Amino acid sequence: MLARLTTFAIDGVDPRQVWVEVDIRNGLPGFTIVGLGDTAVRESRDRVGAAVRNSGYKFPEARITANLAPAFLRKVGPGFDLALALGVLAASGQVPPDSLESYAVFGELSLTGEVRDSPGALAVAEGARRAGLKRLIVPYERAREAALVDALEIVAASSLSAAAQVVLGAEPPPLPAAGVRRAHDAQEPDLADVRGHAAPVLALEIAAAGSHNLLMEGAPGTGKTMLARRLPSILPAMTREEAVEVTRIHSVAGLHADGLISRRPFRAPHHTISAAGLVGGGSPPKPGEATLAHHGVLFLDELSELQRPTLEALRQPLEDGRVTIVRGQRALAFPTRFMLVAATNPCPCGFAGVGDRCRCGEADLRRHRRRLSGPLLDRMDLLVSVERPTERELRAPALERSEDVRLRVAEARERQRARLAGERVSCNGQLSARLIGRHVRVDDSAARVLARAYDSGGLSARGRHRILRVARTLADLDGRERVTSQDLLTALSLRQRSSSEEMLAA
Repeated sequence: MLARLTTFAIDGVDPRQVWVEVDIRNGLPGFTIVGLGDTAVRESRDRVGAAVRNSGYKFPEARITANLAPAFLRKVGPGFDLALALGVLAASGQVPPDSLESYAVFGELSLTGEVRDSPGALAVAEGARRAGLKRLIVPYERAREAALVDALEIVAASSLSAAAQVVLGAEPPPLPAAGVRRAHDAQEPDLADVRGHAAPVLALEIAAAGSHNLLMEGAPGTGKTMLARRLPSILPAMTREEAVEVTRIHSVAGLHADGLISRRPFRAPHHTISAAGLVGGGSPPKPGEATLAHHGVLFLDELSELQRPTLEALRQPLEDGRVTIVRGQRALAFPTRFMLVAATNPCPCGFAGVGDRCRCGEADLRRHRRRLSGPLLDRMDLLVSVERPTERELRAPALERSEDVRLRVAEARERQRARLAGERVSCNGQLSARLIGRHVRVDDSAARVLARAYDSGGLSARGRHRILRVARTLADLDGRERVTSQDLLTALSLRQRSSSEEMLAA
């Protein structure tokens, strides 16, 4: 007897429909799984057999062949267990085969028949909706995130027997209570804690308003990390589409999402991270920190301490908004539309330019400059120095509160979203050269300022475009339609530093 039902494989961060076909024939008892499955899929034979028996059903003493189609698509992980088990029950007549036609099934089984937590349920739910299916059976722990997909009935199964009873017509168990992560934690670091640092705080506001890349340079203890940790407090809330995409990525990565993630990601990996850990890789390929920071912030502290190949691996994700990983004749694309915020010391000892405290030799300085390549620095929109605040500044009141800045940032983002409606981007930091020509309007005085800055040789063509992006964001923060000369001068001042110019010239 033949049974057929639908499940899904996770290909990168995207779902791929898989048809599970189970055929039972007379012959020597055996259980064969075909269809280009990995070791975890092949081991499903033992898990499924034990789960069926321990759930009170009869495991057929016959020749069982299970096919996972299409055969060219590699199947990875134990998420096919539940579909295989229900296929065996349907092919052996213990569950009506026709009752599975409208279901998609996804989940790992334990030997006792318990349905275990399986990453990627939200991606599977999106695939089931696109495939026109009406119902989806998922592990109980993942029902909240799967329920984020509209027009799809979610069945939260805690065991194989519970899933089988629902297929037989029993009332589905109630879903866990829906939950949404709070957009801003009351204990989140606030800009009200910052004293001094007027230029870096302005740079943070511009970066948040336009999703611009930011590099902060300064001696140890001046507040670079402290400032970066307060950036999430001024970021605008995500749209529902962005929130669902972020939740799907974190679900596929195995990070539990208690409902919809509404707070923008803030990822801060250690400086010893490898290139594969940063941009993705491994076998099978997994999303890296750059993908986990999608629609959020990737903070790289001690930037000059990262390995040179790791830093160079960031160039394509920064430029294209995605990274392509090729492994075993497979090419997987992971989204990487993040805002890069980095902090670095000006020299190996960290005290260059601070009186006579620096003891670095010329060779040390040259080696330090080589760590940060010109092409990588040229992809940074904002380059600011973080100086040690004075005693008077430490005693003075705070310059800004995160709540006030967040409101201005949200208004600027709304202006950008309205202006860029119909485009494939939603903020100034993502504008291409073509979109800059279409959406950035400068007055005559601003055009002359930009021409003089470019003719001086201090800007590359890419740097010129990035200056225009930042100037456009400054105009949006002030509610102006045209970019003025003051916007251009401010954008230039937040990109020109002597130490950075030395690095770019190295």
